[in-house]
Amino acid sequence: MSQYQENATIIRLEQLTGENVRLTLQSEKIAEIAKPGQFVMIKTATGKDPILRRPFSIHQTSKNGRIQILFKVTGRGTGLLAHSRVGETLSVFGPLGHGFDIKADKPACLVGGGMGIAPMLFLAKHLCRVKKDVASDIILFGGRTKIEVEPLVADFEQLGIRLTAATDDGTYGKKGFVTDLIKIAGLAKDTVVYGCGPEGMMKELHLYCDSKKLECQVSVESVMACGMGACLGCNIPSKDGGYVHVCYEGPVFNAEELVWK
Repeated sequence: MSQYQENATIIRLEQLTGENVRLTLQSEKIAEIAKPGQFVMIKTATGKDPILRRPFSIHQTSKNGRIQILFKVTGRGTGLLAHSRVGETLSVFGPLGHGFDIKADKPACLVGGGMGIAPMLFLAKHLCRVKKDVASDIILFGGRTKIEVEPLVADFEQLGIRLTAATDDGTYGKKGFVTDLIKIAGLAKDTVVYGCGPEGMMKELHLYCDSKKLECQVSVESVMACGMGACLGCNIPSKDGGYVHVCYEGPVFNAEELVWK
C-alpha cells in the first residue's frame, strides 16, 4: 500500500460551528489513491510544538486532487489547525490504514455519531459510484444537538440516499440516539452496516447487528503518534486474546473481532 508525504496547500477553511471545522487541502497524490475509511496524519504547526502529527479521517476527496477533513477542536493541535489560513501549507502523510470492505452487491446502512459522521461522506459517495442502485441504502446520523448535525446534511442529501437524523435534545430529527434509529430502520437481512462514532455507540451497534446476524464494520478512533505501527500507541484488545494496531490493521474492523467493554 502506497503512502505519500505532501506539502498540501489549504484551499478552504469552514467554521461549521464554534468547535467543528472543515478543511480542504490540495493533495493530489493522496486524493488519487485514498479509499473510504482511511486517514491522514497532519503536522498541525510549522514549528516543533506540537511535535507529533494528528490523525484525521478523510471526509471526502475530489477529482481535482483535493481532500477534506472534518474535525472538532479538542486541544492544542486541533486548535492551531482551526486557525490556519487559506494559502498556507501543511505537511500531510497518507493515506493510511485499512478502510471499509465495501460490498457493492448488498444494501448498506451508514451510521455516524458526532465526529464519526466525518468518514461517512467519502463512503457514501463511493457507494454511489460503484452501485447500480442505492434505493435500498440508508444513512443514519446522530449528534448532541442541531448545530452539530445540520451543517453536514446537505452534502449527503444531494447523493439521493435516504437519510434520517437524531439528536440527544431533539432539536433536529428524532429525539434520541442514532442507535435508536437503526432499530426501527427495517434493514434487509443481508444489509452491511458501516459505523463510526463514540465507543459506546459502536458497542450498541455491534450488539444490535450481532443479534440480527448483520455484518458490522466499525471505524475506531485511537491516540497514535506515527500512523504506521511503529510506536505501538494504538493497540486495542481483540477477541482472540491478542491486540491489534488501529493505525494499520484498522481503523476499520469487523465489530465482532474486537473486545467491547
